[in-house]
Amino acid sequence: MTTPKRILVTGGAGFIGSAVADRFVATGHQVTVLDNLSSGKREQVPAVADFVQADVGSSEAAALVREGRFDAMCHLAAQIDVRRSVTDPAFDAGVNILGALNLLEAVRAAGATTRVVFASTGGAIYGDFVKPPNVETFAKDPESPYGIAKLAVEHYLAYYARVHGLPTAVLRYANVYGPRQDPHGEAGVVAIFCGRLLERRALTVFGDGGQTRDYVFVGDVAEANLIAATCPLPAMERLDVRAWNVGTGVETSVVELARAIMSAAGVTVPLEHAPARPGEQRRSSVAIDKAARELGWRPAVALADGLAQTYAWFAAQRAVAAPARAR
Repeated sequence: MTTPKRILVTGGAGFIGSAVADRFVATGHQVTVLDNLSSGKREQVPAVADFVQADVGSSEAAALVREGRFDAMCHLAAQIDVRRSVTDPAFDAGVNILGALNLLEAVRAAGATTRVVFASTGGAIYGDFVKPPNVETFAKDPESPYGIAKLAVEHYLAYYARVHGLPTAVLRYANVYGPRQDPHGEAGVVAIFCGRLLERRALTVFGDGGQTRDYVFVGDVAEANLIAATCPLPAMERLDVRAWNVGTGVETSVVELARAIMSAAGVTVPLEHAPARPGEQRRSSVAIDKAARELGWRPAVALADGLAQTYAWFAAQRAVAAPARAR
């Protein structure tokens, strides 16, 4: 990087978004964070970043994008609860589809020069009819309104790129974990397990614990956003040309994850098995060859190291909160 760029991070007060904002700040960019604080936390926004509190579907957000002269927008703001998308698909679509369209139209109105880096999903978008690791060109058949909305936005991005010339990039995340993680997110099991270990409570495993996920450290995801926002882009053709999986390509079962977190924490507690959850995906991981080949991105943090960092963060947060609880 030779000159600082103006970067907008939507959802930049949240778990992943704040890590992305931190990474851009650390590399000398000028960062603005847009977040409605429905789940994000104001204290997680970098101190040197500008902060705007607004919904992505609002006129205020559209005006910010139109007038902000941003070089890139990393769009991470979203309704991320898959279960809520099932019970209230209209709400999910309102945030995840209409909110994105509000920002895309603002980019187009401003001259279509702002690069849009979109946080998509590498698990929910492919569905259960493919054998992992999922490759970008696999058929997409989402099982949830959340996955459907992410795929819909990818189609809109391809349209805006081909018809209006928008520079777009899609990052399909595997299960992201790390410091600041919300236990209610898609990889929330890591945060939940850390909390239980700190309380020396048993870890609950649903079913036989053999179901697998691809766990990628949040710092590696932030690095992928930095690269996607600043690297040369291929000419836009079909949907998957400007889409890259962001994961590790490694499947880790719930039982393996539980044992790895206990090892990282230096704490051993029993595993308690509960009935399997209906409809839970059995296996999930993403192939990352395309990101390595075209973006020069590979995950740098091994699972054991990332879990150690995550547990240490939760332990530190608990230590800070303890005196307050005692008063």
